[in-house]
Amino acid sequence: MKVMCSIYRSKRKQGMYLYVPRKQDLAELPESLMQLFGKPELAMDLVLSADRKLAREDIHTVLANLASQSYHLQMPPKEEDYLVHLPDELMYRNDPL
Repeated sequence: MKVMCSIYRSKRKQGMYLYVPRKQDLAELPESLMQLFGKPELAMDLVLSADRKLAREDIHTVLANLASQSYHLQMPPKEEDYLVHLPDELMYRNDPL
């Protein structure tokens, strides 16, 4: 199954993305979702299929959500996830000796 998908970034929360089928009218999405997400900004269009890999989301979950609810909301990573990727030098640079 292939789905032409539009991905929107949230201006309200960095790292939050909304996946919707390409022809989906955003006005049809739940009002509570759009209040949480804020004004959407188109990030990219992708063709999604079961064999495609996504950076931070499971493709099967995304496709299932698109089929069942016509959207998938990608939440930002947890704060500690940002720190894991920093080199030790930066993690401890300002620690007292």
